[in-house]
Amino acid sequence: MRVGIPVLDDVLGSLPKGKTLTYYIDPEVEGDVFAMQTLYTNLEEGYRCAYVTSTMSPSSVRNRFREFGWELNDFPGFSMVDAYSGFVGSVSEERYVVKDPSNPSELDEVIKRAIRENDLVVIGAFSAMIDLCGEDFIRVAENWTREASNAGSRLVLSFVAWPYGDDVLEKVKDMSNAVVTVGGVHHRVVLGYYYGLLKADWADVNGIAVLFRLVRPGGVRAYIPKILVTGPFNAGKSSFVHAVSNKAVSVDRLGTTVALDHGHVEFKGFSIDIFGTPGQERFDPLLKVLGKEALGVILVVDSANPETFPRAKQMLEATTRFGLPYVIAANKQDLPNALSPEEIRKRMALPENIPIVPIVAKDGKGVYDVLEALLRLLIGGKYDKS
Repeated sequence: MRVGIPVLDDVLGSLPKGKTLTYYIDPEVEGDVFAMQTLYTNLEEGYRCAYVTSTMSPSSVRNRFREFGWELNDFPGFSMVDAYSGFVGSVSEERYVVKDPSNPSELDEVIKRAIRENDLVVIGAFSAMIDLCGEDFIRVAENWTREASNAGSRLVLSFVAWPYGDDVLEKVKDMSNAVVTVGGVHHRVVLGYYYGLLKADWADVNGIAVLFRLVRPGGVRAYIPKILVTGPFNAGKSSFVHAVSNKAVSVDRLGTTVALDHGHVEFKGFSIDIFGTPGQERFDPLLKVLGKEALGVILVVDSANPETFPRAKQMLEATTRFGLPYVIAANKQDLPNALSPEEIRKRMALPENIPIVPIVAKDGKGVYDVLEALLRLLIGGKYDKS
């Protein structure tokens, strides 16, 4: 079973049986989508999953999922724990019903039954339950973590960190095997959003933090605001940006880029903005400025023109001076005199651990292999530029 969140799946590997994971959410952030995405990911993989609602009707929950393109009614393995209808006197047709949601004992028994009968149970608004039943309700929730451990199920809590006392906040963290923080990047106002893995008792956490966007439809996407594509004149940078992007624009004069190429790509759970630089030397001062804001660099070289390699090396040094990870895109591999990646490595004196990926940018061949190689470096480097 996977968490279903980009990067977290790579780090955690899985959500093991018997574990409890809490999404610990800043009140300013639309963070309920994380638990929803975890549930839907595992419905798609054939697991039995239940969603506990206590703040909105079951039909509203289904509509909330539909906002992101997720149709719960398509899955016979899905069930709802309705801890809301009892508040408003409605008759519920869900599989699990809490007739008196203000009664902690009844709520406890119904949720424990759902845990025993499902592979995954998601508590959609755990903080709302605490608000209703009191801070001592955390002791009831601790029963659920033990029930999940005994039953070999998994429990996911969506917890909004309102200004409770420190003891409450720490208890929520302590009762969970894993905690993912979801928050905002602030400078007077919220500039962006991130999620980070605070702890996981089955994986090496090491302070991972990732920027994200919410996509409708689609859900949580890890967000990389700038990957820089650079290289000598006529190496094929613009062709690369256009080939790899879902949408791209260039500013050209007589067929040559005289300003930035800009592309955007949705790829394997990532939302990425890509910027291609001009290759002429008069634009070199721009490289240093752009390098400061980039999270990674793709250097495009003309495999059939080794005379441009010194210039390529010069541009690489200008853009990676801040320790940015980089990948070499060995373009024009369709030409008869194109050098192989290993020949390029020798000619440019590149380290053995630097990926050199053969591509034909004008045909789109290999361009996503380049992007994937760079993402592996970012993830392996604990992508923490938030």
